[in-house]
Order: sequence, then C-alpha cells, then structure tokens
Amino acid sequence: MNSFDELIKRMSSGERRALGKIITLMENDSSSSAYIIPQIYNLTGNAHIVGITGPPGSGKSSLVDKLISCYRNDGLKIGVIAIDPTSPFTGGAILGDRIRMKRHYTDKDVFIRSMATRGNLGGLSEATGNTIKALDAFGKDVIIIETVGAGQVEVDIVKVADTVVVVSVPSMGDSVQTLKAGIMEIGDIFAVNKADIEGVEKCIIEIRMMLELSEKKGGWTPPIIKTYGNKDDGTDDLYESIKNHHKYLIESGHHEQKRIIRGKTELINILQNLFIKNLYDTISEKEMEELAKKIANREKDPYMIIEELIPRLKKFI
Repeated sequence: MNSFDELIKRMSSGERRALGKIITLMENDSSSSAYIIPQIYNLTGNAHIVGITGPPGSGKSSLVDKLISCYRNDGLKIGVIAIDPTSPFTGGAILGDRIRMKRHYTDKDVFIRSMATRGNLGGLSEATGNTIKALDAFGKDVIIIETVGAGQVEVDIVKVADTVVVVSVPSMGDSVQTLKAGIMEIGDIFAVNKADIEGVEKCIIEIRMMLELSEKKGGWTPPIIKTYGNKDDGTDDLYESIKNHHKYLIESGHHEQKRIIRGKTELINILQNLFIKNLYDTISEKEMEELAKKIANREKDPYMIIEELIPRLKKFI
C-alpha cells in the first residue's frame, strides 16, 4: 500500500488529519489529484454546495460563521473552504478566516480550510473543485465556499456551487456598481448585510431593479434578505432561503443540470491544464526566453510560434 492509499484509508475512516494532508497534496501537485480523485469519487455527490460571494468588506465571513451555527443546530456536518487572496509580491496569503470562525474550529463535525488563490482569477483557488470532492467524500452534508472578495471577477463560483449567495452592503458607494454585470447574474439569493446602517432600502431597490433586467432563473425568483453583520437578525431567513433553493433545485431537475454543466467544466479545465503542462514539458526555460525575445522584437507573432509548437504535442494525444 503506497502513502496515498494509506492517507485515503485513514480519511475514509474519519481522520481529519488525513483529510487535511490530502487537500494539501492536491493543492501543491496536480498529479496527486489525478491519483486521489479516482479513489474517492464514488463517495462524492451527496453534499449541498453553497457559495458565498460579494465585494470585499461586505461581511461574508461573519455570515458564514452564523450559517455554520444554523446547520450545526440541525445536526448537519459542515465543510468550509475560505479562499484568500495571494500577495503578488510574496505569493503568500493572509489566511484569516479560521480566526473569524474560531468558535467552530474545535467542532469535530466542522472542517474549515483556508486556501490561497495563488494568482487565479475568478475568486477561487485552482484546487477548490478537488477540495470540495475531498470534503464530500469525508461525509460533509454541506460545503460552504467563501470567495476571495474580488468583485465582478468572482463569477467562477457558479461553476462549483449549487446555491450562490451574493452579499452586498448599503452605503458602499454605488452599491449596484459593486454587484453589476456577471456577479448579479449568478446570484440565487441576495443578502444585504449590515442592514442596520443607512441606505439599506435604496440598496434593496437597486438590486431588485437589476434583477428585473437580468435573465430569469426558471421558476426561481432570487429573494433579497436583510442581515445584520455581527447580530443574528436575518440569519434564519437567509438559512431558510438557502434550504428552499436546494429543495427547488431537486424538485425542478435543475440540480442534475448543474451537475452536468459542472462535469463539462471540469473536463475542459483538466484538458487545458494537461495541454499547458505537456507543452511546458517540451520547452526549456532558455527556449521560452528566446521565443519571447522574437515576439518582443517583432520577428514572429505569438500565433506563429504556437503553430510551430503544436506538433510537439502530438506524442501526448
């Protein structure tokens, strides 16, 4: 039995430390994912995946903390993936969400994992999808993903979550500007947080107007829920809305449709990553520098160079 098999066996028996090690392996090396995921895939597909997204400073972590309490009161096991931004200078990240959710950290039925984006746009880490599978296989009933808080680029959450909650705050300048375009279209539920400060009704009206202009989500009308930052008011309403949306997905058949779309996205991502990895394996750093100089000196354009490189990939097809 190799080290991966031993870790998977320990994880399957409920060992949290083994789960953490498996996630770290998949974060640091995609080849680990290629071995681990096939071993645990038959244990996945049971968890309700909830995405919490919205602009920085909107109080996403506080809401997640309260939602964990709601789920635990119902006896459900929770996994949390909290995505933090990566520094463009050091490559490190301030993984602070464990601190904000510290009261749940010692709960054996709550597993909180902070992850760095490592330069990925879209508000998610590249390893997020595989971490979801690991938590699902570990027996979590609900997996909550809190995105990095980068505004409009956070739309990738819709590719991995069943239910997307978009969080806004009144009086953050033009509140609709923080939620416009793609991020408005992905929301299944809208939470106006810190609703005890000035401008909450204006914010709700603006969101409602944007929803009327956006594409309809079948038979589901996204509710707009008031929540109150550090107070518990509104959390129960948000929790009920999330459960209602999950019920709607199951009864309407949209849940299965989302899974098919998710499977397609995963296939495309894996193929793209393999293509890029295999291409880099055929090119030395020195050759890459020489090709870059040719582009900079206008000796060749990027498309011409790509055409020349593609034949090298035939041995991988």
